[in-house]
Amino acid sequence: MTAVMMTGTMDEPGPVWLTEREVEVLRAWLCTESKASAARELFIAECTVAEHVARVRAKYVAAGRHATTKTALAARLLQDGHVRLDELR
Repeated sequence: MTAVMMTGTMDEPGPVWLTEREVEVLRAWLCTESKASAARELFIAECTVAEHVARVRAKYVAAGRHATTKTALAARLLQDGHVRLDELR
């Protein structure tokens, strides 16, 4: 089972499929200064936040849509409709 949902052609990759939890963790991380802050907000370990971020980045790499920075990952999430701009306080 693949975690990447491709709806376009090879030239136009579709949105990447993410779980609700991945989106929740990424949204918390994007709205805070660090993974540690996001972890405190969600009552999880910092390494859990890091693991979610790494898995999501891997999904985007697999789809040919790299997101190597926090800003690039936020842009990908916005492009794919996983978050809205107003959710990123």
